Amino acid sequence: MSNEITGAQSLVRALEEAGVDVMFGIPGGAILPAYDPIYDSKIRHILVRHEQGAGHAATGYAQVTGKAGVCIATSGPGATNLVTPLADAHMDSVPVVAITGQVPAPAIGTDAFQEADIRGITMPVTKHNYLITDPADIPRAISEAFYIANSGRPGPVLVDIAKDALQKMTTFSYPKRAELRGYRPQIEPNSESIRDAAALIAQSVKPVFYIGGGVIKANAAKDLLILAEAVGAPVVTTLMARGAFPDSHPQHLGMPGMHGTVAAVTALQKADLLITLGARFDDRVTGKLSTFAVNAKIIHADIDPAEIGKNRYADVPIIGDLGPTIRALTPAVEAEFKKNKPDLSTWWRQMNSLRTTYPLGYNEPSDGSLSPQYVIERIGQLTGPDAVYVAGVGQHQMWASQFIKYEKPRTWLNSGGLGTMGYAVPAAMGAKVGLPDTPVWAIDGDGCFQMTNQELVTCALNNIPIKVAIINNESLGMVRQWQTLFYQGRYSNTDLNSKRVPDFAKLAEAMGCVGLLCESRGDVDRVIKEANAINDAPVVVDFSVHRDAMVWPMVAAGTSNDDIMIAREMAPDWDSQEL
Repeated sequence: MSNEITGAQSLVRALEEAGVDVMFGIPGGAILPAYDPIYDSKIRHILVRHEQGAGHAATGYAQVTGKAGVCIATSGPGATNLVTPLADAHMDSVPVVAITGQVPAPAIGTDAFQEADIRGITMPVTKHNYLITDPADIPRAISEAFYIANSGRPGPVLVDIAKDALQKMTTFSYPKRAELRGYRPQIEPNSESIRDAAALIAQSVKPVFYIGGGVIKANAAKDLLILAEAVGAPVVTTLMARGAFPDSHPQHLGMPGMHGTVAAVTALQKADLLITLGARFDDRVTGKLSTFAVNAKIIHADIDPAEIGKNRYADVPIIGDLGPTIRALTPAVEAEFKKNKPDLSTWWRQMNSLRTTYPLGYNEPSDGSLSPQYVIERIGQLTGPDAVYVAGVGQHQMWASQFIKYEKPRTWLNSGGLGTMGYAVPAAMGAKVGLPDTPVWAIDGDGCFQMTNQELVTCALNNIPIKVAIINNESLGMVRQWQTLFYQGRYSNTDLNSKRVPDFAKLAEAMGCVGLLCESRGDVDRVIKEANAINDAPVVVDFSVHRDAMVWPMVAAGTSNDDIMIAREMAPDWDSQEL
């Protein structure tokens, strides 16, 4: 009896060996051979309505579980529809493995039907990728793909497999461990760097913990809490790090950056030391880089050596996994503090004054319409910190980062680096698959929602009961805000008319979901509670909100953080002042 199996069977067995329990995809010609053994596999396959949905769902699954998400597509347009979610996962360091079919090997390079050089196309937006033409290479490539995606700085890996490689016969042998020459992520930090960092912390009187998403990727939130309390310094968490440090903790000053809190932005600007853990000095945090934290020395800890010194010189670079790094830093700091513990009381008086004087807030619209900030705040308060919140991109994303309180990691998902509209619904779907017993709310805009809402059909048919809040201001809201502030209110092509067409509640019902409408403040709690009580179907709530609400504070793109603007909304007028 032959031990030979097809390359397609080898692929599915390799995915099973890699521990895959779910994948999101759509069949097509070049990948079709793989779909026959998928039929018999224990791996759950969820048939999405668009490959972009498959990619974002894989990302959402990965972000809540910490395991690599898997998506699968055919060649040509199927593969190119994965480019945006792969770029999104690459920017936000999310482990994703994408499997794509390719035309048969002899046809590669001939412009065959549904041929696209997806390996070349995705090379800049993947951590690594493969083109497999020999079926014997499939198990090794899959093993390596998961190792690369999950290890070091996580990221997406694409495995493109020629159709004839899936059809040919082969023997199956899955590697016991992945061995990759030249790829050795540094896990343990250098002990001298740890000592130097601890010494700098002990000399600092205005230190700030600048926390990025790497802390969540490293599952190091508990270690961070211990270190932060030992040092006693203010903590700021970036958009990708919300939940890495509890919002309720007295040391937490909130989110820095373009729409960060005044206290968080100013803390970074006035600090004499930034203890940077798993952050990358992104332009949305630094503002004009030459004016960012000019008096601060920099401790920069990251597992990716390419990030060290990329945007800002690091006085003490620490390369390593943030778990071991933070665990090594805590006793080193405590040892230094026995010799000299700095007095941070003046620094804290300044920060507490800012926090008290400039809290996050909003005014109710004077015309009696519904405040979007209030809607999002109430969703968070009525659903609680154990739920998962997934945002699209724009004003609603910023309000969700500001007005929902995050107490634990992996409860806040959004497209931070790429800023992908359409992310929320499919990512929420993937998150709900990963955590089926956890409430998952997608906080979406009417613009974002209209890009990928077809995945609600997938949710309805596959018993994935997510909840979607459409913050419907009839506009591409963030673009409209910029037009208000910087283009004299010339609203060129930002009016969506989405309170007229489509009827979101009816659209939701047509897709097998429960559709609800909320137009007044008095109905907000009732509608949210009604949505939270429905757990056997997806729910979509169309919140008809005030059109001219804006996100504050704001640092205009390309300007200094010192020029942060705060404003009191006086709908439809506004006024601002610089600090």
